[in-house]
Amino acid sequence: MHLETYNTKSMNRFKTIFRTCVLVMMTMGLVGCSQSPAGASQARDAHALYLQAMEALEVDSMVQARHLLHAAQDAALREADYHTRYLAQWQLAQAAMQSDPVTALGMAREALATYESHPDDERNHIILLDAVGTCAAQLAFDGQGSYDEALAYTRRAHRLALEASDTLGTELVCQTHTSLANILWAMERYPEALQQARLAEACATPTLLVGVQQVLARCLESCDSLSQAEALYRSMNPGSDVQLAYIIESNLARLAVLRRDVEQALESLDETFDHAEDLYFRAMHEKDQYYQSLLQRERDNERLRYASALHRRTLLGIIVLVLILTLTGTYIIHTRTRMAAQRRIADAWRRKHEVDERIHQARLHRQDSILQQQQMEAQQEMLRQRDATIVFLQDFILQRCDVIRKLDSSSERHIVLSPHEWREVERTLDLIDGGRFAYLRERYPDLREADIHLCILTRLRLSNRAIGNIYAISISAVKHRKLKLKKEIFGQLDPNLSLEQVLDEMAPET
Repeated sequence: MHLETYNTKSMNRFKTIFRTCVLVMMTMGLVGCSQSPAGASQARDAHALYLQAMEALEVDSMVQARHLLHAAQDAALREADYHTRYLAQWQLAQAAMQSDPVTALGMAREALATYESHPDDERNHIILLDAVGTCAAQLAFDGQGSYDEALAYTRRAHRLALEASDTLGTELVCQTHTSLANILWAMERYPEALQQARLAEACATPTLLVGVQQVLARCLESCDSLSQAEALYRSMNPGSDVQLAYIIESNLARLAVLRRDVEQALESLDETFDHAEDLYFRAMHEKDQYYQSLLQRERDNERLRYASALHRRTLLGIIVLVLILTLTGTYIIHTRTRMAAQRRIADAWRRKHEVDERIHQARLHRQDSILQQQQMEAQQEMLRQRDATIVFLQDFILQRCDVIRKLDSSSERHIVLSPHEWREVERTLDLIDGGRFAYLRERYPDLREADIHLCILTRLRLSNRAIGNIYAISISAVKHRKLKLKKEIFGQLDPNLSLEQVLDEMAPET
């Protein structure tokens, strides 16, 4: 009787412990499965959504950015975060500016209304007013609105900028003067636009000066002051900004056509095409860098997803292992009389689980190795494609260079190249060779033009006989010139290195 009572109580305790363990396992499993990928943001408040939208805009994910901005706008209304709300509304207006100017103007007005109902920063107030005026002017320029609304908003912004110039500086004053000049120019009120542009130039900061000068030059041109406009364009210094140089040269060409200065127009057009070509190659380089960074980002995200999945599997394995050990220990305590047999069963179960775990880990390791191998193959294929593209571009440019075809087809007769042809060959090689000869001229100022010409012919892989035909000298004299250039100018005394190898090693510094 006592034994039955003891067994019943023991069984009830066992069932209670079992239910508790099952509940704990389910809770931990739900927690583990609900873990988001490593590195993902958990914050879903308005400011966090706005920052995520800005990150999406940086990688050109416009659809995702609009979705996040709308979510940030709604969340900001719930949280009474009016600063984030009008920022999100303004970003939505900017996103719709090109495709739907009517919607953009409406969103800009909502952003301004949100700010004015809960003002926080006078600088943002001026910027919003100026931006709404710009949207209204764009709509009026498309024939769907009135310039009067644009002028009203922009003049309000200008008045506030003047009042706050002591604390905020003259940058906003300059921007509002420039906006007024653009709107008045669009309304064909050219004298007033010119006056506003001159006021903007008077208070322009160094960062805004170039843009203001472009507006001023356009107003001068509209007021028939072509000489002043041309002088202003020529005073601009584009520096390394190829796009600005293109704008300057194209406007100079247009002014020359208006003044019927054909020779000056042709020269400006040539320079414009050169800048356009530089702009094209720079855009291609930036596009390649963008896709490289995008590919790297995708690989990082894939690695993070894989690490998260592995984390969840490991957590579930640990939960299962803890449950098994707990049940095994409880069962051993409950059945003292059959401890030996139950211990053997538990050990066998534990060994089986460890073997399964090792097999599982080995499978995961093998999958990781396969993934790494696929990534390496993809990277190698990408490098091969890039090299093939470079070779194709080099062949494409070299086949179209008249001077190079002339050299290749005339290796057995005397050739005379004009200075223009030498410059064309050097410019072509610089385009496909990363500016190698510009680098040589900068690093070795003692190089003569004859030395540069010899380096060009050597870089073109012409034979000593072909070079001798060009200079009307013997092959031994060509070899002597190469040896002298290698030792005296480049300082290379190794007899085993040829001039071709020395030039190959002199890559421009990046």
